[in-house]
Amino acid sequence: MFAIIGIVVVIGAVVGGYLMEKGNLMVLVQPAELVIIGGAAVGTLLVANPLPVVIKIFTGILGVIGGSKYSKARYLSTLKMLLDLFNYARKAGMAKLEGDIEDPHKSEVLKKYPEFMKDHHAVHFLCDTIRTSLSGIVAPFELDQMMELDMDVHHHEASVPIAALTTVADALPGLGIVAAVLGVVITMGALGGPPEEIGHKVAAALVGTFLGILLCYGFLSPLAANMTKIIDAEAQYYGTLRVAIIGFAKGVAPVIAVEFARRAIPHAFRPSFKECEAASKGGEAKAA
Repeated sequence: MFAIIGIVVVIGAVVGGYLMEKGNLMVLVQPAELVIIGGAAVGTLLVANPLPVVIKIFTGILGVIGGSKYSKARYLSTLKMLLDLFNYARKAGMAKLEGDIEDPHKSEVLKKYPEFMKDHHAVHFLCDTIRTSLSGIVAPFELDQMMELDMDVHHHEASVPIAALTTVADALPGLGIVAAVLGVVITMGALGGPPEEIGHKVAAALVGTFLGILLCYGFLSPLAANMTKIIDAEAQYYGTLRVAIIGFAKGVAPVIAVEFARRAIPHAFRPSFKECEAASKGGEAKAA
């Protein structure tokens, strides 16, 4: 939502300031310049990246517009899910828990948390790690290293589309210059014509540079920065799961393992101890 507001502010400030200076808005409407810059940018993207990365770029941009899914309510729900799962393991036994982990979509505990179950990577991260822990042949230290490796690999894969988008953003000012140079070439061919025509062609050439710089610093670079913050938030979320699983693997009480996880949550989204206690007793996780 804030990304949309920011885009509107950028457009409003640029266009509004231009109109305040008595500028002619129609001069900025140069479809040919936009075709050159936009087409070259898309071509650059396709040349430098395979199709899966291109798809992830567009899904990442949609994710920016939708906002981060790691809210305080999401963290509170996750803490409650972890507490229910660990308590279930204590009461029903590890053998029973293993059945739930093998097929999490049939687990009576995990099915109560559909938002978590929609996050397929988080489900695999949790279940695969607990499955490995239940084997009894991996010490908590090695388990922690395994989770760290998984998180590093996932974070690297999530960063690839951002790097690709940043590369395109960095190329846009140069592509704007390309469009401007082509405009100058056309202008040189029109020398000797009416001054109004020459002026229009010069303005069209300068619009190419303007569009390249605006698209880079006003849109694509900020979108890439926002995508970086989203994957950082995802890494913090997995870090919370990691702390809770290590506590469970070490054999600490479920409530203490979940408290360790709560302390790993960023302050902006960390529920209080009383909120966690109320959620565990009241049946529903509600964030203030």
